[in-house]
Amino acid sequence: MASTDFIELKSLADRIPDGAFVAIPPDYSNVPMALTHALLRRPVRDLRLLCVPTSGIQADLLIGAGAVTSIECAAVSLGEQGPAPRFTAAVVGGSLRYVDTTCPAIHAALQAAEKGLPFIPLRGLLGSDLLRHRTDWKVIDNPFADGPDPIVLLPAIRPEFAVFHARWADRQGNVWVGRRRELMTMAHAARKTLVTVEAIFDGDLLAEDELAAGTIAGLYVDAIAVAPRGAWPMGLADLYPADTAHLADYARKARTDAGFSAYLADQHLAPVDA
Repeated sequence: MASTDFIELKSLADRIPDGAFVAIPPDYSNVPMALTHALLRRPVRDLRLLCVPTSGIQADLLIGAGAVTSIECAAVSLGEQGPAPRFTAAVVGGSLRYVDTTCPAIHAALQAAEKGLPFIPLRGLLGSDLLRHRTDWKVIDNPFADGPDPIVLLPAIRPEFAVFHARWADRQGNVWVGRRRELMTMAHAARKTLVTVEAIFDGDLLAEDELAAGTIAGLYVDAIAVAPRGAWPMGLADLYPADTAHLADYARKARTDAGFSAYLADQHLAPVDA
């Protein structure tokens, strides 16, 4: 019997409490926008976001709605549509705690949690000015070297929740993410994983030779909600493209407080109360 719960979208959003530490995927990888919209309608407060390793409209929406107190990421950007305006305004205005990092550092720290390690070494940060600001990163000498050989130690990152969208889940709770391997790392590292899917797969994903390698076992998935087109306005690989017109409209409106509020109203997304 599957240990994964199959629930409605609103109930899935309700499993993420205010103040939760939540890992979210980059814009090119299965963004759970329907879940994000459900969180905004609730509304959610005081989230601590971890971008794996970057984000775009998902983080920008949550920040603009006042739902985020801190974010750790390598970048937040709307890509071809330009800077992420609500993220930029929050950082400049001092209303958001921004923890700067790099893509390899986020992936490595999640891999440490995935493997049950308290920390992991990473050499490529040496020489970066990030080391002056990240007091949680430690530089030591490689204990296996014959002479001085500095290396950086990163504490493992274990999010409370990993959230993402996927094309399929089966009735056993297995979730197919295809080539998006970072989603597997997120699911393995997080204490709980919540997933929206396009549809339920008729069969066992782990029993299909062509699908098993891209499937996260249900052991790592706590709850699933079916949400067709659940990545929109972002795209889902091999199924539908990003809605570039919608993203351009968001980028234009979100440049101002009034425009952002108008966007939320147009999309029936209740803003977080002041």
